[in-house]
Amino acid sequence: MSKKNIKTNAMRLLESENIDYNFYTYSVEKEHVDGVTAAKAIGKDPKSVFKTLVTQANSKEYYVFVIPVGENLDLKKAAKVSKEKKVEMIHVKDITKVTGYIRGGCSPLAMKKVYKTFIDKSAKDQDKIIVSAGKIGYQIELSAEKLIKILDASFEELTI
Repeated sequence: MSKKNIKTNAMRLLESENIDYNFYTYSVEKEHVDGVTAAKAIGKDPKSVFKTLVTQANSKEYYVFVIPVGENLDLKKAAKVSKEKKVEMIHVKDITKVTGYIRGGCSPLAMKKVYKTFIDKSAKDQDKIIVSAGKIGYQIELSAEKLIKILDASFEELTI
């Protein structure tokens, strides 16, 4: 499929900002596919494919963390960079309400609201990174620097 046939809100946002991206799609045979499986399905190194995780702090603020699919978010590091005492992953049932996306198709781009976002510093080592396009089975690849800029995010040490 060409990217002209499929448009997600994340793609529309990138296009409105004149940010170049590549589009990948893969077949999904079950409701949820983990990120490592998705990376393999599009023929990419899992170190270059990033997942979007949403947390809520004790202050009730939401924060978004973008980390490699094969890694785990260190909640203590996440709290530290967000200047909160504690952050916890939001419940799966709350993903759509908070982000406008569903589990397995949550893009850091074009969420319902703008949340403070942090991207794992390993993204700086990649020429381009891949994130969800906002729909299960759809991924977009773009410059990590452009992603930082459009999200007003920062590179941080986030994984265990």
